[in-house]
Amino acid sequence: MNEAAREAFSQTNFSTLDTVIVVAYLTISLGIGLLVKRYAGSMENYIGAGRKLGTWLGVATMTGTELGLVTVMYSAQKGFNGGFAAFHIGLIAGVGTLFVGLTGFIVGPLRRMEVLTIPEFYEKRFNKKIRVLGAVILVFAGILNMGLFLKTGSMFIVGVTGMASESYALHWVMVGLLTLVLVYTTLGGMISVVLTDYVQFVVLSFGLLLATVLAIWKLGWTHIFDTVQIHLGDAGFDPTLEGFGWSYMFWMVITTGFVGAAVWPTAVARALAMESEKSVRRQYCWSSISFAVRFIIPYFWGICALVFIVGGGEGSGLQELFWPSDASQAPLDDLYAMPIFLGRLLPPVMIGIVTAGMIAAFMSTHDSYFLAWSSVITQDIVAPLKSSEFPTASRVRLTRILIVLMGGYVLCWSLFYTGGEDIWDYMAVTGGIYFTGAFVVLMLGVYWKGASSFGAFLGLLSGLFMLLGLEPIQKASGLKYQNEAGDWIEVLTSPQVGLLTVAVAIVLTVVGSLLRPDEPNDKRVAIPEYQS
Repeated sequence: MNEAAREAFSQTNFSTLDTVIVVAYLTISLGIGLLVKRYAGSMENYIGAGRKLGTWLGVATMTGTELGLVTVMYSAQKGFNGGFAAFHIGLIAGVGTLFVGLTGFIVGPLRRMEVLTIPEFYEKRFNKKIRVLGAVILVFAGILNMGLFLKTGSMFIVGVTGMASESYALHWVMVGLLTLVLVYTTLGGMISVVLTDYVQFVVLSFGLLLATVLAIWKLGWTHIFDTVQIHLGDAGFDPTLEGFGWSYMFWMVITTGFVGAAVWPTAVARALAMESEKSVRRQYCWSSISFAVRFIIPYFWGICALVFIVGGGEGSGLQELFWPSDASQAPLDDLYAMPIFLGRLLPPVMIGIVTAGMIAAFMSTHDSYFLAWSSVITQDIVAPLKSSEFPTASRVRLTRILIVLMGGYVLCWSLFYTGGEDIWDYMAVTGGIYFTGAFVVLMLGVYWKGASSFGAFLGLLSGLFMLLGLEPIQKASGLKYQNEAGDWIEVLTSPQVGLLTVAVAIVLTVVGSLLRPDEPNDKRVAIPEYQS
């Protein structure tokens, strides 16, 4: 990066007072973890908050978790590259979550069975082997899925504060943020997560709305729409055109419409911590609004960042960073576009509040994911395989150790993964390793009495086909190659791989269940009927 680019990159309104605001906020968050440590003595309290969440706290903590900093970053990246056409993803998420709330699809029966994790359902519905297999695939996909969270969140911090021009800054911020998350998550478990999520929900909601109003006021509606039309054309408004397309939209119906609300463990964990199934449904109905907004507002921020950079005015000096005229100069990662824009848009104090809220969002997502995957390993892999007693204190201790180990993995993966796909597409593919099979097995296991253990076994394993959607594996397998002109050609896109994997999972689960049904005398737990 040359000197002119370094100077353009480092311009921000972030001040010393903003640093004080962020530090004070983080100190309060750590204090919460210390205060609630004494209440996290049992696994039910540690990973389920004692099943005492009411509707409104449930809505706040679910929104706090799902509106993580990585969500803001990958959504802004989609808006930056796809324009208003990206809004279809948020609309699908809202409608899908509302459907789950109105019908209790999957989450209602899970809450009725009073399970703590999805693999626990596998054992009650099928057998212990399916529980362990489901847990192994879930953990593998889930930990792989969050591998870039740390790097993405840290890129926001160094971008909005103006530290991005320093080569060492990103790595140090990654270490600092990771340490902060590990300390307070291992101390308080789900109780500290819920309390911190609530505070984050309030702070971040205020910041999101105010920053959006400022962006519209600064850039102007007409200028925003005209610039998107000039730079992206009709594809910036129509998701059926090149850039997304029909297969991508159908893939989003599964990914954000159903899986994000009814199957993804960090969201389901909130449902299983609710006080009743009625509260679960009400929580999802209200959360449908925030599930849509958590995508749409960051998309709009990404669009505004694009307009700010290419539309002339204050951001015109940044265009050379993202689209360099010198072919030998590597373009700046487009993940930096939104935080650089916010760093110049927001005034002092406000930028400190928004940054504090974003760091809280980073923390809430990481703590929920760390807690989800570590508790699955403890409850659904280690505990079922142990022949001796596994006391509560040992389970909590193991869960805390696993959280620290996963933190080390996340740091290493963030440093070494070199895939070039958008972060959202990376997450959809890696998460699909788990949810393509789990979605089918959960759906058929809940609503089809004929689903058997062998069918569930085949259905869960089919999710491994999603590995073909990762860019490095696509290139290695020939599914993505360069033609003579140097253009990259995809034989199968990641969304197409995902749709095929879901189809394979359905076929294998149904055929496997018909070929090898469970014995009639199997002692499996029936799903209780819903009581309003």
